Amino acid sequence: MLHSWCQPFRWAASAISLLLVVAPAAPSVAEDFVASYSAYWAGLPAGNIRLTLRDRGAGYQDQIEIATEGLPRLFTRFRATATAEGSRAVDRTAEPSRYLALYDLHKRRDSRVSMRFVRRTGGIIAERAPDDTSRKPPLAEAFRKNSVDPLTALERLREALRAARPGSPFAIPVYDGARRFDIVGRMLPKTDRADGTLRAELTLRPIAGFKGETSEDGDPDDAPRKVELVVTDDARMLPLSITVPVFFMPLVIRFKELCPTASPCSK
Repeated sequence: MLHSWCQPFRWAASAISLLLVVAPAAPSVAEDFVASYSAYWAGLPAGNIRLTLRDRGAGYQDQIEIATEGLPRLFTRFRATATAEGSRAVDRTAEPSRYLALYDLHKRRDSRVSMRFVRRTGGIIAERAPDDTSRKPPLAEAFRKNSVDPLTALERLREALRAARPGSPFAIPVYDGARRFDIVGRMLPKTDRADGTLRAELTLRPIAGFKGETSEDGDPDDAPRKVELVVTDDARMLPLSITVPVFFMPLVIRFKELCPTASPCSK
């Protein structure tokens, strides 16, 4: 019963970390951006999220903090902090170098997913670092090749949405240390120019490491998950809401505030 509750929220947490914020356009000087969000499941409070994006010109350093509350907290006790860093290619494409996710989940304390991205002939391979505590065997190299971590996927999503024309598709390959999936999406045609928003239709498409494969932790459902994303229609493209189904009920992420610095947001 516990795994039935834990896995959808762990899967949702990955979705949140992938889809939370499309950052403002890269500033001319280094600057931190901090945003806070509230999550609701079936209309009830489900969690709080805080995300910090640090653009360093030729690189990036991002962090996300997630904590469940309400009914989900009773079953999962889920808290997580993930950080990612990497560089930018000449065309501004984000290339990961390191990813670390620390999380507590019910009786699982001080667990971590730690990855390094190593350049080899033919591409970049995600490799587990010595401090990784994952109990599930890593996926075959083919699934870890030329994919990005969830927070770097966030950077790639920013790039894709900025370049996308209404209706044109894009795809981002993601590996979170245990599962390989794609973010497949397209920007929807704008229906009301006066409301100041843009809408995107995304799908989290499982590739490997999902239902049907051996794992001590169990495997999340392997069905594709549709995601509705609404962002502001300006250079920042700041998300206003994200909706993804969990247990056949909508998990909704709503923007609370954009903090001016890395100091804590107001309560």
